[in-house]
Amino acid sequence: MSEENNPMLAERENMPFDVVIVGAGPAGLAAAIRLKQLNEDISVVVLEKGAEVGAHILSGAIVDPIAINKLLPDWKSDDSHPFKTEVKKDVFWFLTKTGKFTLPNFCMPGLMSNHGNYIVSLGNVCRWLGEKAESLGVEIYPGFAASEVLYNDKGEVYGVATGDMGKDKNGNAGPNYERGMELHGKYVLFSEGVRGSLAKELINKYELDANCEPAKFGIGMKELWEIDPEKHSQGLVQHSFGWPLDKSTGGGSFLYHLEDNQVAVGFVMHLNYKNPYLSPFEEFQRFKLHPAVKDIFKGAKRISYGARAITEGGYQSVPKLSFPGGALLGCSAGFVNVPRIKGSHNAMLSGMLAAEEVVKAIGAGRAQDELVTYEEAWRSSEIGKDLRKVRNAKPLWTKFGTPLGIMMGGLDMWCTSLFGGWSPFGTMKHNKADFEAMEPADKHSKIDYPKPDGKITFDRLSSVFLSNTNHAEEQPAHLHVKDLVLQTNSELIKYAGPSSRYCPAGVYEWIDSAGNAIINGEGNSEGAKFVVNFQNCVHCKTCDIKDPNQNINWVPPQGGEGPVYPNM
Repeated sequence: MSEENNPMLAERENMPFDVVIVGAGPAGLAAAIRLKQLNEDISVVVLEKGAEVGAHILSGAIVDPIAINKLLPDWKSDDSHPFKTEVKKDVFWFLTKTGKFTLPNFCMPGLMSNHGNYIVSLGNVCRWLGEKAESLGVEIYPGFAASEVLYNDKGEVYGVATGDMGKDKNGNAGPNYERGMELHGKYVLFSEGVRGSLAKELINKYELDANCEPAKFGIGMKELWEIDPEKHSQGLVQHSFGWPLDKSTGGGSFLYHLEDNQVAVGFVMHLNYKNPYLSPFEEFQRFKLHPAVKDIFKGAKRISYGARAITEGGYQSVPKLSFPGGALLGCSAGFVNVPRIKGSHNAMLSGMLAAEEVVKAIGAGRAQDELVTYEEAWRSSEIGKDLRKVRNAKPLWTKFGTPLGIMMGGLDMWCTSLFGGWSPFGTMKHNKADFEAMEPADKHSKIDYPKPDGKITFDRLSSVFLSNTNHAEEQPAHLHVKDLVLQTNSELIKYAGPSSRYCPAGVYEWIDSAGNAIINGEGNSEGAKFVVNFQNCVHCKTCDIKDPNQNINWVPPQGGEGPVYPNM
């Protein structure tokens, strides 16, 4: 095929807008709504890689209503709102292998209380916010993944391009090939969620992380169950830490009782763990067998499953948010409050804050310049105040382990809450990225995880089935392994193939030359093949974060593909 007839070289169509927003999560939709509230004549478009708004949204979730109260003050008068279950009771447990210790609520810093908050499906919150945005004139394009940032000759961002559709597995134009589209804006706001591929590019290009601590992450897995009505207590929130994780591995678990006899069970494991034999998914399954929680799942029905990474760096890991032509919002910036296990309120507040600065800029006739005022404003806003109070919780946990680290973190939060943000520890550092924490396999022992029983515990593939994940097989893999030789020599031989364990969706396998699976690094590594089952990917991005050589790069697949979470 000649170059002039090659459809992949055809000029892309473009559409001009005042503001382009990448990602229809809480931050992006709050920004879109606020833009229209302030100036209904501003043209706003939101690109969403999921098949529908909310399809890729996964969170616990307990929502602090501070942001929704500010964005939509009359939301309670709307009968269609998704905030149906207010928290009625808070319980905190420390788990041992066979028992539990209940931590008195009066010992907990006030900021840890969930009273006045709501247990929700964050996906349904986003669907509702999407309807609000569209009613104001915002254009939302679900099923279109932004795959490329557009820069002008001055190095300013002036838009994004959606990915081409219909490529074959070799990256060539297939029979149903369609060229992507360019969306141009005076400003582009990136709210891709955790470890967004374009946000990662922007952080590197503009060195936005030059003056902050390394980003930190966790992996969160969640299941939705329908349980016996006699065991259900709508509005009950149970948080726990300790078993099954050892003292040096950070993480925790939760049980949230929603409406309609549904319970959300989740497990979060910090990705700065050292032991390459650890499997977050298997630890989650083990948690459900604990005597304190096992009974709730007897006779119950598992409805859905999902997984995603969580930003955990907090205050000191937030990069610079503004750059020429745009800004980072929400989890792309890293606004999760780790001890509270909440980030959606800060995500929405960041979207609103950015929108206010964009409206001022456009009103002054500006475009493609840097929104310096947004960068300057967030630390003195509700976001900065929220994150500053808990800035040392994660570093203390990492440095001193779970029992002592939790106690010291609690003391620190009491101090910062009572004394205007002052801490006896100052502001601690994270020191290194999560992938740097993993140690070689020969320093650790293998872990014998129990086989799933198919009633309370399950395997990865049956879990992925419940996530409604779908990727067309005849397309290029969206998980790029940069150097296969390095993957074999280091990831397999040195670290015993942790990708097959840290991935919660069964994407990665090591196969020897005879076609046999290499488990825990045991087998013939000569001629070993690294198999990437990208069709299973639930877009958690753990591989992009935890690979010890940063040798795996996650990028969006064709628009609309991936999980479809109905009520997560």
